[in-house]
Amino acid sequence: MEEIWIQWIPEIGFPVMVTFYLLHRIEGKLDMVIASIHTLADEMNR
Repeated sequence: MEEIWIQWIPEIGFPVMVTFYLLHRIEGKLDMVIASIHTLADEMNR
């Protein structure tokens, strides 16, 4: 997968590529945070 990222750098620019890479990396972590917030809200409503 990283090979694809490296090939895109000259085409779309380094700052844009870094942004996409970082968003891709934190997407899964953000999903876990959202799930935790929903679980916490459910527990507090009991």
